[in-house]
Amino acid sequence: MNTDALATRNGDEARILVVDDDVRLLRLLAIRLRRAGFDIESAESARQALAVLPRFRPHVVVTDMRMSGMDGMALFNTIHAQQPTLPVIILTAHGTIPDAVDAAQRGVFAYLTKPFEADALTQVITRALKVTGVSAPGAPTHESTWREGIVTRSPAMEALLAQARRVAQSDSSVLLQGESGTGKELMARAIHMASRRAEKPFIAVNCTAIPEALFESELFGHRKGSFTGATESRTGLVQSAHEGTLLFDEIGDMPMQFQAKLLRTLQEREVRPVGSSEATPVDVRVISATHQDLESLVRERRFREDLFYRLNVVRLEIPSLAQRREDIPLLASHFLQAIRSRLGEVVVEVSGFSHDALELLVSAPWPGNVRQLRNVVEQCVVLATTPLIPAGLVQNALRDKPREFLPFARARDNFEFDYLVNLLQMTQGNVAQAARLAERNRSEFYKLLRKHQLEPQAFRRE
Repeated sequence: MNTDALATRNGDEARILVVDDDVRLLRLLAIRLRRAGFDIESAESARQALAVLPRFRPHVVVTDMRMSGMDGMALFNTIHAQQPTLPVIILTAHGTIPDAVDAAQRGVFAYLTKPFEADALTQVITRALKVTGVSAPGAPTHESTWREGIVTRSPAMEALLAQARRVAQSDSSVLLQGESGTGKELMARAIHMASRRAEKPFIAVNCTAIPEALFESELFGHRKGSFTGATESRTGLVQSAHEGTLLFDEIGDMPMQFQAKLLRTLQEREVRPVGSSEATPVDVRVISATHQDLESLVRERRFREDLFYRLNVVRLEIPSLAQRREDIPLLASHFLQAIRSRLGEVVVEVSGFSHDALELLVSAPWPGNVRQLRNVVEQCVVLATTPLIPAGLVQNALRDKPREFLPFARARDNFEFDYLVNLLQMTQGNVAQAARLAERNRSEFYKLLRKHQLEPQAFRRE
């Protein structure tokens, strides 16, 4: 094979392999994607696609689910075993939610149900290319970088990012609420990059890292000689963020006595350095982030109510990693690539995770969220001795038992039992009233009681 010719064909263009045994639909998809600027190769079967892979070296594979011979999922399994980081998008006319969840857990990048909008596939391919580090054709630089670092295919995260982008168009204060390690600073940077202030400074203030005695000096600056040790004048962090964005990370830990000074600064839009009699105007967009419940802190008089309302103009809730499990294989692959590039020859050429290892990652509880996942992946990459990371390494890195999921039937039975017990306790064993609350007829309700061996009279009080 002429490798020079191959390198010329397979440069930095976005290469997409499209697979479908419906020749008419295959041709239509190829035309649409070529018009969008992608380099397209077509295959009329899964077997043909596997033959094309080593020659064409696609950045993304798009395949139909139902095909004669090897179907789309079987094709994905084969590709994933050989190239675990190659994004595969599956198209189907018969999709269900359980199918989509199962596909995500196996590592399928996206699962689109037909019919879909003409540009929906293009958008999904663009997101997949972002993971591989290849730019989509014609994508403006700002368009591709405003959410840089946020790797997701989760509908919840995509909806949140859409909200974040709308919020970015205004100067309204934003409160980012979420558990530690969910990526609140990344989201704040995305809002900054999508705003008119993108070319101006982004200053992050970690409220837990500044000693209480230095808060005013750090944020507002000071004049030379204003206190012992002030050997020269210094510009504060607020003034450094002029015309840009100021992030107060872990705002709930800000000292109470300083909160009034911050409120006055935000209201008057000016700062007065320590030791100065003159105020300096400032124009900053304020984003706050916390893992705490600020409303509870307000009720406990540990956070000023007036400052809370000034900061909480728009609130965005960052989902935990456990709430976006479909992102875990994608994030794990992203971190693996980044860590491998950083460590270089120090580590073995790791290409991905074994199927069992991925299942462990997907089912783990992740109290430390995305930050913990990155640490687990790095430990696995450093200690790996084989191209595919085994389940044992993941288990050791997690240092905990993986989260266990009950079979659906058992989970449903447990829910029914608890639900019926609560109803009978509430109605003191009155079946007619309980059935009415459950919106079921009495005969159906009695059938449920017999199924779970519950006796109404046991809940009746004397």
